[in-house]
Amino acid sequence: MNIAVIEGDGTGPEVIAEAKKVMEAACESSSEGRLEFFHYDLGGARYLKTGELLPESVLQELKEYDAILLGAIGHPDVKPGILEKGILLAIRFGLDQYINLRPVKLYPGVYCPLKDKGPDDIDFIIIRENTGGIYTGHGGVTHKGEPDEVATQEMIYTRPMVDRCLEFAFSLKEDRNKENPACSQKPLHLVHKTNVLTNCGDLWNRAFETMGADLYPSVWRVYAHVDATTMWMIKNPEWFDVIVTENLFGDIITDLGAMIQGGMGIAAGGNINPGGISMFEPIGGSAPKYAGQNIINPLAAICAGAMLLRYSGAEVDTEAADRIEAAVKKALGEGYIRSLAAGQMGMSTSEVGDLVSKFV
Repeated sequence: MNIAVIEGDGTGPEVIAEAKKVMEAACESSSEGRLEFFHYDLGGARYLKTGELLPESVLQELKEYDAILLGAIGHPDVKPGILEKGILLAIRFGLDQYINLRPVKLYPGVYCPLKDKGPDDIDFIIIRENTGGIYTGHGGVTHKGEPDEVATQEMIYTRPMVDRCLEFAFSLKEDRNKENPACSQKPLHLVHKTNVLTNCGDLWNRAFETMGADLYPSVWRVYAHVDATTMWMIKNPEWFDVIVTENLFGDIITDLGAMIQGGMGIAAGGNINPGGISMFEPIGGSAPKYAGQNIINPLAAICAGAMLLRYSGAEVDTEAADRIEAAVKKALGEGYIRSLAAGQMGMSTSEVGDLVSKFV
């Protein structure tokens, strides 16, 4: 596999180094071959130095790789929104990565803020539509700075955009039901706000019901309002197996999911184009205050590496992905890593990478 690497800002280079280390160790024991990494200098530091965000030539080059591994984007000296829109959203939209996949899995030995909930209760996946909705940038401002200023931000969806996201969700749910009989006892949840967002919400709900009835009649499907979903994720996370939702709601509930699985230190995600180039990343951000100290938790980046090996289209190595996930589970479940918090793990960033590499 040829993998483009964007280390990015802050602690990004540190966690990416450990993810690469673990991925290489896992693939050495696999039958699928070797990994080649190609590094790209994108992020806040480059922007401050050159004024460049994502050159069109680089975006075109990224299309030639099997997958992208991202460390973190975010710099304290760059105004919020510039890097996020100019690099992250530009890659997601430019490569049509229309699925944001966020596993929510509580590993043994990891503290969960929910009382009496354990690993058997928290093991589901959220599918967030990744290129539509409010994030498309439709809208504007008039009379800016005046007393009667007006700002608009529009939720934009077409039926093809909705259908392709739902198809991914139904297919994934069908696969999980086949792999694990316990999953078939839980529904595929569509999450929206149809009682208020009566245009986009109705589009999603009608498409959901039509596709389920016509193409996936064996998949149990349930609709839930997003506000109710946030309550149930806290009260009854064991109800969920696969959730599919639009962009903004997905952005919100995936961070809630990260917290109930133990925090950003273990949360990984994939920006997926099932027929193209996908990008995988730890969710926690650049954490600049910890940069260069060798104390940041690299497990989310390591889990992102496992996701890359599992979901990056035709070039996949599920055996190596399984090996990484099992190694993370062992490191956490047997108490080798005391905490997911930076500086409280009981070992350094590089030592965590060495430990997980040994276990794969």
